Amino acid sequence: MKGRTFFPLLVIAAGLLAYQNSFTGGFFHDDFASIPENPTIRHLWPIWEPLSPPRRGGPTVEGRPLVNLSLAVNYAFGGYNVWGYHAFNLTIHILAGLTLLGIVRRTLLQPALRDRFGAAAGELALATAILWTVHPLQTESVTYIVQRAESMMGLFYLLTLYCFIRGVESARTGIWYGLSVAACALGVISKEVMVTGPVMVLLYDRTFVSGSFREAWQRHWPLYLGLSASWILQAIVLAFGQAPTTFANAKRIDRTWWQYLATEPGVILYYLRLSVWPSPLGLDHKWPIARTWMSILPTSVVVAALVAATIWASRRNRASTPTSGPAWGFVGAWFFLILAPSSSVVPLLDPLYEHRMYLPLAAVVSAVVTGLYAVAGRKSLAAFAVMAIGLGLLTWQHNRDYQRNPHFSLGIALQRAGRVQEAIVQFDQAAQSAPDDAELHYDLGSALEEAGKVPEGIAQYEQALRIQPDFAEAHNNLGVALARLGRGPEAIHHFMQALRIRPDYADAHYNLGLALQRAGRLEDAVEHWREALRLRPDFAEAYNSLGMVLWRAGKAGEAIAYYQQALQLDPDYAEAHNNLGAAFWQAGRTQEAIGHWKRALQLRPDYAEAHNNFGLALEQLGRPQEAIAHYKQALRLQPDMAEAHNNLGNALERVGKTQEAIAQYEEALRIRPDFTEAQNRLARLRAAP
Repeated sequence: MKGRTFFPLLVIAAGLLAYQNSFTGGFFHDDFASIPENPTIRHLWPIWEPLSPPRRGGPTVEGRPLVNLSLAVNYAFGGYNVWGYHAFNLTIHILAGLTLLGIVRRTLLQPALRDRFGAAAGELALATAILWTVHPLQTESVTYIVQRAESMMGLFYLLTLYCFIRGVESARTGIWYGLSVAACALGVISKEVMVTGPVMVLLYDRTFVSGSFREAWQRHWPLYLGLSASWILQAIVLAFGQAPTTFANAKRIDRTWWQYLATEPGVILYYLRLSVWPSPLGLDHKWPIARTWMSILPTSVVVAALVAATIWASRRNRASTPTSGPAWGFVGAWFFLILAPSSSVVPLLDPLYEHRMYLPLAAVVSAVVTGLYAVAGRKSLAAFAVMAIGLGLLTWQHNRDYQRNPHFSLGIALQRAGRVQEAIVQFDQAAQSAPDDAELHYDLGSALEEAGKVPEGIAQYEQALRIQPDFAEAHNNLGVALARLGRGPEAIHHFMQALRIRPDYADAHYNLGLALQRAGRLEDAVEHWREALRLRPDFAEAYNSLGMVLWRAGKAGEAIAYYQQALQLDPDYAEAHNNLGAAFWQAGRTQEAIGHWKRALQLRPDYAEAHNNFGLALEQLGRPQEAIAHYKQALRLQPDMAEAHNNLGNALERVGKTQEAIAQYEEALRIRPDFTEAQNRLARLRAAP
């Protein structure tokens, strides 16, 4: 009893020491889309809002309601202060370590293992829990804020098994089994890997409790019905959450299921290597897709042998020695089954991420701990202490890789929350403290450009390129800024530089197409827009631009199809609604046109062109006074819009305000002297008696 009280405190202390320098780590990569850019975490009530994460093909919270809710709780108490997010992540991780401590201790006391490991069950469980908690391979799941998806799922996965074990041992079986089912359901809405949870509980039951699958089912079938019900919830989450994005991403990067499957054996062996020798570690390993037999066959043979050994060990009689019996089979099954959703046939965006080893690492650590103890006995406990210290130091050091300039991290969060002026102040301070950091100058330039300070933004992009000439994103953004100032040839040069560095840069292809269109090179523009779509089939802006080309060529029917595709990808794309309205108008489908112009104005009340177009529709419907109001609104927003002046003149003429109409025609001609329609109307009014 004394040891059982003291051991959890050691796990907590080890976790706090290893991660004590993680609390100031800034936002990274997917954090931005999931936190600053995520409107669903801004309020805790109504509860269904934070439980409805965005579905736009990017955020890690997509399809993971509980993770999204946890971020909303953090935001409610601390806004963008990263300390609270990290504290939550570490709390989840330490709780998972404590749950693992309980699982391992109780498992080593099971009849199949008690004779060999029972005397040291507490110490071995402690060693396993601490080594797993402080292992640097876990850093991505703990210090990278949004990857709490992995650790939250991991905690509920472990709780599902722990509650089952307690239910077997307790007189209050129903309560513990109910908690197991609840934990499984919570894991499902945290991350998809939880789908293997019911299977792992069944394997544990068969291996350590019941002795056979038939006996396990007969003894615990109500529990398994409850656990398997989580698969229905999982199917719903996949259908409306992450799955559509997963397969869209696979299509976008042109990756098939069999290419991914052929690559994963090498990844799995690399995971095993990182488990025992955790170096190098990082956010992006850039693992190549296996495309030759020499890169596929050797690793596949080794992994197949390991899987076969797992199956063989699992099928051994439970009376066998634990080093060769089903206990080792369960350890292998834990490793391979939990990795299966991300390391099999589902073509995920990247084949290797360290956070995927969060739970499978427990199998490796427990195998090492029990294996060394089986060989060296209690002498191995000192080795475990040394290993824990070494791994903890490596984790402490790896946490430093997540440390970002606090001004930079806060600037990114402020910019993505729409607070651009405040972001500029933070970026400027960050750039002053690190003047040779190209990324800081790039982000400062982006914020300045967004604030309308285009020349200042250009200066920052140019500084970034002086520091890092092959910075493709800086070339692209500089091109966009130059195009805004009408410096088309320079913009084209920088877009082409971006594509020289990154030929698969879809945004640069799209922006180059816009610049070429302005330069009158329409065929070249279309070629680059089509290439952008080949690289990114979900590129709504490219569909919209190609639709505009077709519409101007008089192909309204084809244009409509492109605009509709753009809106299918982005239903809130105001420009596509406006353009689709114009295409429907040209096709004589007035009511549909009006519907899309109304939607465009709902999305962007300051959209001058949509006000002008909607005014035309209202005028045709015999509602000139309403049309006049929209024309005037268009001109308040864009005073040099000659078409709106002309249309306003026409509407004023219809309601008998001739002199005001003449003034509008004259203004249209001042802006566009070659505006034939305005010339004719003005001449007719002046010639009238």
